[in-house]
Amino acid sequence: MEIFRNNYSVYGARKIWAELKRRGHRVARCTVERLMKAEGLTGAVRGKKIVTTVTDREAERAPDRLGRQFVAGAPNRVRVADFTYVAAWSGTVYVAFVVDTFSRRIVG
Repeated sequence: MEIFRNNYSVYGARKIWAELKRRGHRVARCTVERLMKAEGLTGAVRGKKIVTTVTDREAERAPDRLGRQFVAGAPNRVRVADFTYVAAWSGTVYVAFVVDTFSRRIVG
């Protein structure tokens, strides 16, 4: 805990483990990770965490029209859509696509 506080509370388990080794203590890194977790200590993480979904537990769910069967018997019968994000130098790029479940190809 002393090493963590002396380094502005930004050191993670790897850096604390390395500092302990420099001071002559023989300890496994997984032990440092476990003890830090037990104490609720986490190191600083670079970058911003992007929150893409905020779940509303009270909202009504969309009906499952496919019955979790994502394979069609013929082309152009069932299409599913999804979107994701990709981190880029200029920010976040959102990508949306439509997939034909028979051929498993992106059609839109």
